[in-house]
Amino acid sequence: MSSVHADPTPPPRSGAPAQIAVTGLAVMGRNLARNLARNGFRVAVHNRSQARTDALIEEFGHEGEFTPAADLPALVASLEQPRKIIIMVKAGEPTDAVIDELVPLLDEGDIVVDAGNAHFADTRRREDALKAKGLHFVGSGVSGGEEGALNGPSIMPGGSPESYAALEPMLTKISAHVNGEPCCVHVGPDGAGHFVKMLHNGIEYADMQLIAEAYDLLRHVLGLSATEIADVFLEWNRGDLESFLIEITAEVLSQVDESTGGPFVDVVLDQAEQKGTGRWTVQVALDLGIPVSGMAEAVFARSLSGDVVRRTAAAGVLPGPSEAKADVDRDAFIDDVRHALYSSKLVAYAQGFDAIRAASDQYNWNIDLGAMATIWRGGCIIRARFLDRIKEAYDRDADLPSLLVDDYFKDAVTSGQDGWRRVVATAATVGVPAPGFSAALSYYDGLRAERLPAALIQGLRDLFGAHTYRRTDRGGTFHLDWSGDRKEHQA
Repeated sequence: MSSVHADPTPPPRSGAPAQIAVTGLAVMGRNLARNLARNGFRVAVHNRSQARTDALIEEFGHEGEFTPAADLPALVASLEQPRKIIIMVKAGEPTDAVIDELVPLLDEGDIVVDAGNAHFADTRRREDALKAKGLHFVGSGVSGGEEGALNGPSIMPGGSPESYAALEPMLTKISAHVNGEPCCVHVGPDGAGHFVKMLHNGIEYADMQLIAEAYDLLRHVLGLSATEIADVFLEWNRGDLESFLIEITAEVLSQVDESTGGPFVDVVLDQAEQKGTGRWTVQVALDLGIPVSGMAEAVFARSLSGDVVRRTAAAGVLPGPSEAKADVDRDAFIDDVRHALYSSKLVAYAQGFDAIRAASDQYNWNIDLGAMATIWRGGCIIRARFLDRIKEAYDRDADLPSLLVDDYFKDAVTSGQDGWRRVVATAATVGVPAPGFSAALSYYDGLRAERLPAALIQGLRDLFGAHTYRRTDRGGTFHLDWSGDRKEHQA
């Protein structure tokens, strides 16, 4: 991580033009600008509200060499060429508005970086439009929240190789580092960086849903307190489940509410919000034909949590099981939930990497899947111990059809599947919703099945819509004359 300047006196200005600019100084933009300055880069800063620019200089001007700009023309004028400008504003129309204002001010070869959570399709459109004007556009995923932006995030830049070559010294220096390696790599052209960030967020959704289900089961089935469950997560964080999200789960569960003296988690409204990247992931995966059931269930679970009208109507009206408790051994059930959590997390990551591969093939991005695991090991929200295992799996076989068939992951799921199945069965028995665990197990069983009931679905489709079918014993496409003599015809 970067070191903080202890001296509150602003460093002497070199008089040289700024090396990079950041426009948009909300929390993420401000911290990214500070990270760049603290690592020795000359940073021009701008915000539509001058007050934010002034506050940054007043509070953190001692951390490095900042050049405040009152407007975008001044920002552009303060930069060395080729200019490098990072946009940190809201996705969608606000980003387009900034780009439209910037482009007339720029010269051929200048680089515009969108480091927000943009939809990758927007990034592809913007990159194409700016390329026609001789400009580079880089859609870059940045993960790690406000702390990561300041101290070292995981960075996922797309765009042209030329633009990355110009940005690489800065991005790799300000990124998180694991074992001396930067958590930053050129993902691929046009929208590849933002696509990978979107999938990162989709996995994050699934991961948090699974953690929440583990907490819910331990609380309802075993009757453990929030503090006791925090201790369980602390223990889990010393093993294969070690990750940032497991670590902070223990922190949240151990927090005591100041006003009530009870567990903090008990006073938080149980209606989860979302900003859209999870929905994007599921929608895009549907277009690619890749099942991401764990992510989909996580998105739907958040939607259900916020569906106050229907939840209120159903609470106390819809009956549940007669027995709300299960007769299970405490320690054994905790271990079963650990296995269910780990196995389900592996499924979520496997589905995420399948979606990245499918998009890479469709858009000719040539994404290195092992490298994606490497840059997620530090700085980002889903950083976890087993990402090293994912990198090793793709090192062994770059064309691995699914992470779940790699020996390490196959063995991990094999050793945990009995407990996984018991947890899903117990959840159904006592009426505790576990859509993430259930969907992951169903995907696993569907993946390993030698024959699926899709054969019947194809028969039904052919009967009501003449959609045809294929046979197991010979090639070709066929249709039965269902309303006539029921003879088979080759379509």
